[in-house]
Amino acid sequence: MYVIRLKNCAFFARHGVLDEEETLGQRFYVDAVLSVEPGRALVDDAIGETVNYGIAFAVIEKIITGERRFLIEALAMEVAKALTERFPQIRKAEITVRKPNAPVPGVLDYVEVTVVWPE
Repeated sequence: MYVIRLKNCAFFARHGVLDEEETLGQRFYVDAVLSVEPGRALVDDAIGETVNYGIAFAVIEKIITGERRFLIEALAMEVAKALTERFPQIRKAEITVRKPNAPVPGVLDYVEVTVVWPE
């Protein structure tokens, strides 16, 4: 097993419960930690046998910039499922979504949610 990490992928999107979040939009940041079954990829130095992280980034981007979700938890789960479907060699996907401008009555850096798929 080996791990591929995509850290701090940034996207502009319109997720959240409040109407203002949809109207104004904001940046979201995503980390993907992918535990990958190596098969022959490492021995053969074969990109076709591993997770192409350019394609993985595009999968994440399509979901995060796509249909509005109320919960960042739902976004994270959708990303995890999509990546494991696209790349069957991923045995576990740990996806973190950060929302820096969460509408909370206080000062914070961000709200973040992490999901693991499969559980």
